[in-house]
Amino acid sequence: MRVTLAAALARADQPFRTSVTGEPRAPLCGMGVCHECRVTLGDDAHQLACMVPDEARAPAPHAAPRELRCEVLVVGGGPAGIAAARAAHAAGADVLLLDEHPALGGPIYRALESPWPAPPRVAHRTRVVAALGDGLLAEDDAGALLVRHRVLVVAPGARELLLPFPGWTLPGVFGAGGLQLLAKGGWPVAGKRVVVGGTGPLLRAAAAGLRKLGARIAGIAELAPAGRIARFGVRLAAHPGKLAQAAALSAALVRVPIWSRARVVRAHGEAHVTAATVEIAGRARTIDCDLLAVGFGQVPSIELPLLLGCAVADGGVVVDALGATSVPGVYCAGEATGIGGIDKAIAEGEIAGAAAAGRAPHPRLLRRRRRALAFAQALAACFPAPRDWAGVVDDDTIVCRCEDVRWRALRDATDVRAAKLHTRAGMGACQGRICGPALAVLRGFPHGTIRPPVAPARLETLTRQ
Repeated sequence: MRVTLAAALARADQPFRTSVTGEPRAPLCGMGVCHECRVTLGDDAHQLACMVPDEARAPAPHAAPRELRCEVLVVGGGPAGIAAARAAHAAGADVLLLDEHPALGGPIYRALESPWPAPPRVAHRTRVVAALGDGLLAEDDAGALLVRHRVLVVAPGARELLLPFPGWTLPGVFGAGGLQLLAKGGWPVAGKRVVVGGTGPLLRAAAAGLRKLGARIAGIAELAPAGRIARFGVRLAAHPGKLAQAAALSAALVRVPIWSRARVVRAHGEAHVTAATVEIAGRARTIDCDLLAVGFGQVPSIELPLLLGCAVADGGVVVDALGATSVPGVYCAGEATGIGGIDKAIAEGEIAGAAAAGRAPHPRLLRRRRRALAFAQALAACFPAPRDWAGVVDDDTIVCRCEDVRWRALRDATDVRAAKLHTRAGMGACQGRICGPALAVLRGFPHGTIRPPVAPARLETLTRQ
């Protein structure tokens, strides 16, 4: 287990940041999206403690901008990115893989040993900041990095959909997948009472993983009705591997209460969560807990593709059969093209990587992707995001965590631009990655505009001096 700085701080009972209005905050997403875990290391502010190894020290003085060149550049070190890089390398291309985390594997495997061999050239802890005319501007611990390439494959993955409710900004409230990721990185969960809520199979996977690490799961509140879940279970017979996974999760959660048509509507506590109110078939019940983990599925991470000018539809990047986007020389693979799981991500990565290197993909890869897409469609139909979440929030509920913007200020906003202009919602460190999808659910707002930098960066990087 690779222990993160966030976990080390939690074990030492050290506080994290306070919000712009002085509220205590703590990590939420576990994957470097929410920026609630940011700390200062040496002279470097805004370092994300959930992504920094515990042994990390203040970085060395920043070097002058460096330049790297490659034929095929892959951005994103999850299953799709690794598959793309390996396929392009196997086709004879000179490949470079960039990933912002200290280890490859994506959220599923990052804290463990990846089951796939790494491609030959990998740049860890390297975050893309902006798109240039002939390459990408990135940043690592040493400073600015200019990456020139012939073909680009973007595999930015997805992030958890997190919806606001009263009390959700309390320390101890996490995304369901976020707490699982943090626990894999050493966050203390053994002996803790945990309530898990939201919708989707990730809830059960997170609960099983937390239980394995010693957590006491007080219950799982699933939005979907039991009948719909049962019908989905019958469809799993056509996917034996998925059926075996579901059976293993059920065995791992024996004697854990699982409530259908249930939702977490409030977190209670002062400086830390102490209880959660759960509505079960319309009846409220308050459950004592030490940790609360809530998630509502995933949303594609499309910021970099948007910055590159790629067409987007239905929340995902539009690609052809080979993974090519609307921008010449740019391919996209994995969850950014639409949520579909690891099988879809790997198949699309192999297809896009081969195509980027000029090799036609094997027909079996196209069949694998079609099969994975069929499963993804069934999954989305069973576990849709809630459509009536505005009934859960009240006027005092914070929607934009970075800027402490409350629902009363956003309720009548006409679009994302108006929300930004009048409330600063979406203008904080996470750049709308948390509140943007929430407002899409609450108000139906489409994704906002994207401008560089797409991630916090040093001034030296932005000026490239």
